[in-house]
Amino acid sequence: MRFPWLLLCLGVWALCGSAKPTERKERVVREAPLSAREHDDAQSFDYDHDAFLGADEAKSFDQLTPEESKERLGKIVGKIDEDGDGFVTVEELKAWIKFAQKRWIYEDVERQWKGHDLNEDGLVSWEEYKNATYGYIL
Repeated sequence: MRFPWLLLCLGVWALCGSAKPTERKERVVREAPLSAREHDDAQSFDYDHDAFLGADEAKSFDQLTPEESKERLGKIVGKIDEDGDGFVTVEELKAWIKFAQKRWIYEDVERQWKGHDLNEDGLVSWEEYKNATYGYIL
């Protein structure tokens, strides 16, 4: 009678002893680099345009002549230069890129919301979500 209990206890002890501890997740989000790719001015200008201007704005810049592009970039630099000293610091550039990325995210969320809110009541019901997401399958 004691042998099965002893065997059970040893088995539980062995399982607990060999269990992998859970990974500790950081509560603080660490700033990751924008890209792991090696930067090359001659070849990665598309990536730079997307990060600096946002994807939609970068597409419109691709259609401009060089003169128009310089003029519009000059206007944007005025917005980036927060302290108005005529220079763009690394911090100002980072803040602008974060702003451009957030703006794109919010615009994309708005577009997705409109695609799911089929009756345009400002709410997405389960039926609306299901139809918008899986409607072509069901």
